Amino acid sequence: MVSLRFLLCFLFVSNVYATIVSHDGRAITIDGHRRVLLSGSIHYPRSTPEMWPDLIKKSKEGGLDAIETYVFWNAHEPTRRQYDFSGKLDLIRFLKTIQDEGLYGVLRIGPYACAEWNYGGFPVWLHNMPGMVFRTTNKAFMDEMQNFTTMIVDMVKKENLFASQGGPIILAQIENEYGNVMGPYGESGKAYIKWCANMAQSLDVGVPWIMCQQNDAPQPMLNTCNGFYCDNFVPNNPNTPKMWTENWTGWFKQWGGKNPHRTTEDVAFSVARFFQRGGTFNNYYMYHGGTNFDRTAGGPYITTSYDYDAPLDEYGNLNQPKYGHLKQLHDVLHSMERTLTYGNISTIDFGNSASATIYKTEEGSSCFFGNGNEKSDATISFQGESYVVPAWSVTILPDCKNEAYNTAKITTQTSMMVKKPNEAEDTPSTLKWSWRPENMDNFLLKGKGESTQTQLFDQKVVTNDQSDYLWYMTTVKFKKRDPFLGKNMSLRVNSTAHVLHAFVNGKHIGSQHAENDKFNYVFEKDVKFKSGRNVIALLSITVGLANYGAFFESKPAGITGPIFITGRNGDETIVKDLSAHKWSYKTGLIGFESQLFRTESMSKWSVESVPFNRTMTWYKTTFKSPLGNDPVVVDLMGLGKGTAWVLQSNMLRYHVPRSFLNAEGDNTLVLFEEMGGNPSLVSFQTTRVGSVCANVYEKNIIELSCDRKPISAIKFASFGNPYGNCGSFVKGTCESSNNTVDILTQECVGKEKCSIDVSSEKFGAPDCSGAARRLAVEAIC
Repeated sequence: MVSLRFLLCFLFVSNVYATIVSHDGRAITIDGHRRVLLSGSIHYPRSTPEMWPDLIKKSKEGGLDAIETYVFWNAHEPTRRQYDFSGKLDLIRFLKTIQDEGLYGVLRIGPYACAEWNYGGFPVWLHNMPGMVFRTTNKAFMDEMQNFTTMIVDMVKKENLFASQGGPIILAQIENEYGNVMGPYGESGKAYIKWCANMAQSLDVGVPWIMCQQNDAPQPMLNTCNGFYCDNFVPNNPNTPKMWTENWTGWFKQWGGKNPHRTTEDVAFSVARFFQRGGTFNNYYMYHGGTNFDRTAGGPYITTSYDYDAPLDEYGNLNQPKYGHLKQLHDVLHSMERTLTYGNISTIDFGNSASATIYKTEEGSSCFFGNGNEKSDATISFQGESYVVPAWSVTILPDCKNEAYNTAKITTQTSMMVKKPNEAEDTPSTLKWSWRPENMDNFLLKGKGESTQTQLFDQKVVTNDQSDYLWYMTTVKFKKRDPFLGKNMSLRVNSTAHVLHAFVNGKHIGSQHAENDKFNYVFEKDVKFKSGRNVIALLSITVGLANYGAFFESKPAGITGPIFITGRNGDETIVKDLSAHKWSYKTGLIGFESQLFRTESMSKWSVESVPFNRTMTWYKTTFKSPLGNDPVVVDLMGLGKGTAWVLQSNMLRYHVPRSFLNAEGDNTLVLFEEMGGNPSLVSFQTTRVGSVCANVYEKNIIELSCDRKPISAIKFASFGNPYGNCGSFVKGTCESSNNTVDILTQECVGKEKCSIDVSSEKFGAPDCSGAARRLAVEAIC
């Protein structure tokens, strides 16, 4: 008999019905009913308020019960005790949008997030406080963490958004994946995690608190699992249900890296296997990844796109077949909810990684047939019937007789996305550009900054993360007969800048960036110094601050030295150490300070002789908002590294939410190019479904949909044993007697969607020598 633990149960709060959320070792219990819960992560700052209703509606239609989100401390408190909850940072509006759609919420306050977010979500001012050490028993840190966590809880309570107040939030999270990095913190780490639990519990939210990846989570915290697979996870307490807070649907992308992809079949397998082995709460990380707007991407070198190969893509489109195949899985799991959460569990091991798990109640039984062999199919004999389970898959039988779902058998369409030119422009490929240089004279020729120190500082300390850019400048004087001047001379910089541009006496001598995850490198270039005064100006650039690891806040960024001038004459070498020289610092660039990206900026721009491949250059153009309502993207082909603004909104790369645009009239695009590029190749496009495909076995129903646009043609169709992939299907050795293309043209063309019964009765019965028959189809949208 498993005992139930009820946490802070309320009957009514302010005349609002209070949902009672509790748990036992089997499941999260809501209002007395054990639940199978499917959840998905959507980070509100990675989209816009205008996108939230559609994203959350599609999540619900995809079979989710809950939406999970982090709360990003540095976004909400960029300066100590100065808060921002406006626009896409409106946490309360986001939570109410979840509530409006009838879904639950999981609030991961942290306030450490990781999430490939800049500095893991911590504000840099926190690092710069005296004596500060993150995520340990450091009083200054704990005071600030408690202040922010309490503020978030109080905000949410004020709006009655916890389930105990009648709101949608059924779970809250404190800390995040601390167990992964806890070792180096020693006993202080153990004490810190106990403090986190006590602090969270004292906030009296009326719903359970979770700690992910924390095997020693103190009671009453619920420890949960993160990863690609969590079927072998065992909670640390018999009264804690088996919960998966991050099922990674894909992965993040780094600049220069490949587009990550996790197959639909593998995601489905991981979920089904988790529920087969007693799991009852699964959250997809991510369900919608979105876009790292502004300077929020972490890393270093995390891309602006945070698509994550999630079921909803960066723009909010359905990522098919992943979205549809998982929706079918969710429907089957929900249909078995009572059996999965109350049934007695038994397992049969068939060997060779094949097994059957039976959940049995008085009302009936449900079965999972699992095959963990990656190469060979399994044949399972059960209750007088024989079932073939494909390699690395799970078959689900809600009645233990009839197969309702197999993770390797996809019966939903594949959508092929295309990008279309901006049809609102008469000549969209030829935007008219103006330009102006970045003004650097004060730095390159005068070495004049805002402050001066006789040492080299970490960039975070100087900039407080108010900018990615920091100038390090010093002056070196040589007498006419200085022995250095007759030698072959070089400037040697030991750098932890993500990107470094070096100038001597106004001349650019070279640039270098960190590569292969090695963020400590040596920049060295030959330099010809002159007698008299020489100005050395080094521009250090960060591309997202580190967001993960033990003591990650102490990872250096910028130019921490040492810096040398070296003179060589034969075997003789003379070294001059500049590290303790008088260094002048300047945060940011003049163009950013002058806000050249603002549409009302009065700065002069030139339309004459627009230069290409010029470093440190600003470009500006206007464009019409693309017609229709398809998502808008800007293709920054031809550019190197920099920043982009549309109507003053810093979107850096790729997705331009329509809420950023003027539907009527002109829109302004401003670019800052650091490395040198060709803006004439830049264009605005829309993204939409271009074609849809399916390859489905007989005795299934397939729905084709062009996402609210009509199907215009059937490009390919064959019923028999066709082979190939979407875009390259080929007829096989057997083919139905009826004209498959004609049948589908009649049923689908001109419609926004159509359902097809894949059967011999419809298409004819080809002789495929006993092999299973299937329909392959490609439709043009």
